[in-house]
Amino acid sequence: MKKWLFLGGAIVTEVTGSLSLKAGLENPGWYALMAAGFAGAFVFLSLVLRAGLPLGVAYGIWGALGVALTALFSALLFGEPLTPVMGAGLVLIIAGVLCIELGRQRAEKSREQAMHRQAR
Repeated sequence: MKKWLFLGGAIVTEVTGSLSLKAGLENPGWYALMAAGFAGAFVFLSLVLRAGLPLGVAYGIWGALGVALTALFSALLFGEPLTPVMGAGLVLIIAGVLCIELGRQRAEKSREQAMHRQAR
């Protein structure tokens, strides 16, 4: 459970850093939050890896959800366009993240079954 909380922290801080980068174009004071957000994202990501989540899964979820949430919040906060084609892309990103996680779960289950068979 802890690894998923760390991953959530990595995603939130990365999105915060990205949105602050955009806000900093108009008001440079936002750059401090940008730096803290990106630094926090990497700290949380390292904690996720230490907690045992595989790199491919952690990075895939972090990157994909970061992109999706940044696009959504950019549309809400900065009035950036969010077209139907972009919406379809966001759905595909989320579907890809689900495939990565389901594949990881299936691989772990197969590995556990193989270890159980060897133990007999």
